[in-house]
Amino acid sequence: MNKYLKKDKEFLTMQIEFLGTGAGSPAHFRNVTGVALRLLEEINEVWLFDVGEGTQRQMLQSTIRPRKVTKIFITHLHGDHIYGLPGLLSSRSFQGGEDELTIYGPKGIRQFVEVSLRVSQTHLTYPIKFVELPVDGGDVLQTDKFTVSALPLDHRITSFGYRVTEHAHPGELLVERLRELNVPAGPLYGQLKQGNDVTLADGRTIHGADVIGAPQPGRCVAIIGDTRKTNNTMTLARNADVLVHESTYGKGEGKQARNHFHTTSVQAATIAKQAQVGRLLLTHISARYAGKAANELAYQARSIFPNTRVVNDFDVFDIPFGKQGNTKPVKLTVPSEVE
Repeated sequence: MNKYLKKDKEFLTMQIEFLGTGAGSPAHFRNVTGVALRLLEEINEVWLFDVGEGTQRQMLQSTIRPRKVTKIFITHLHGDHIYGLPGLLSSRSFQGGEDELTIYGPKGIRQFVEVSLRVSQTHLTYPIKFVELPVDGGDVLQTDKFTVSALPLDHRITSFGYRVTEHAHPGELLVERLRELNVPAGPLYGQLKQGNDVTLADGRTIHGADVIGAPQPGRCVAIIGDTRKTNNTMTLARNADVLVHESTYGKGEGKQARNHFHTTSVQAATIAKQAQVGRLLLTHISARYAGKAANELAYQARSIFPNTRVVNDFDVFDIPFGKQGNTKPVKLTVPSEVE
């Protein structure tokens, strides 16, 4: 396990990190799109959503290492969302990656990656699995802890949004209740925690279901690729704890947004409000909105959905259970040595 993460419990939680928050092309203070869902405590993995040019360079200022990346979800095949893939895949190999990596995305993603690697004569130390999504989307990944769903959006080319749903966590063992029942601490607690029934020395039977609390609902994150406002966005965002949404245009630019198949900050906030999400994080910021101008996008959105932030490169946000506060990003310092 990463020694740095092992030292500091603050980082042992589901987090979302922005490796790039710009639109179209790199700018002085924003790289192009790259989002990392840090699931280090849950499954010791990192999942990427889009890999814009320079993503691996951005990782050098993060605690993420390429070999921890096990799944990559591509929203669409425009260059600012995929040009960083060949370099990242190569670096993952150089840095000792051996485990299989799965890439999800629209039809064509396999061809893009394989041609890039073949022409550059890049040989990887690990296998890649490709999952090219059906045009109608659907559940694209199911594990014992997570389900990832995708739905098509409305962009110039095929574009998908993703919804990551964590399965419910088992209820906690009701220790005080066990003490009231005079159940001796030790191995019996472990059996009851597994939901098993146990028989005590005095002949009483304790049912596991009676001493375990209600399951804790899992968390949900929706990550929306480039799109106009569309009903599928609402479906993906419904009741999500966190909604990551593009904000290429600002208030009063609805016509331009529609003509260029993008969304305004106000439209994103309206979706967040109607979908009853916990928190809205605006990204894919045009270079027109530099410095304080980017804050204006946040002010516009907050007039509709208060729990909104315009994110910056390297911002990291905790995704706790329950209510999502409009807290500042977590500050991660890259350690001098990371395993």
